[in-house]
Amino acid sequence: MMHWSASYIGLPYADLGRSRDGLDCWGLVWLVYAEMLGIDLPSYADGYGSTEERREIAGLIDGAKGDWRKVGDKEDITAARDFDLITVRRGTLESHIGIVVAPCRMLHVTSDKPACIEAYSGGPYANRVTGIWRHREMAERAGHE
Repeated sequence: MMHWSASYIGLPYADLGRSRDGLDCWGLVWLVYAEMLGIDLPSYADGYGSTEERREIAGLIDGAKGDWRKVGDKEDITAARDFDLITVRRGTLESHIGIVVAPCRMLHVTSDKPACIEAYSGGPYANRVTGIWRHREMAERAGHE
């Protein structure tokens, strides 16, 4: 049986994209949560002009945390479960997101690479992880507040 993430690997990047035809990092989260979990997340496509506007994206990420519970940070990456989100700094701003698919591995998409799975515990992301977040509905499904 294939892992749930298999159908997302290779999806192309598109600035402000919210479909399988192309998506940015939040678009990938938005699509996975809708298709796999039945959770309707805000699109935020009108919240920034392009993924190069990192300050606006960082503001959206910070403002959207109300429905998310922080379950770990870079010192506690083992707290992550499938479908948790990993927030990552780009420069000094928290402006990139990946989805946990396995211990220390995330599904994400960047402007220079289609959706793929990479380690967030090592390589270029190791020192840039800022948090591990679980959506309140996922916490409730698991029986946690």
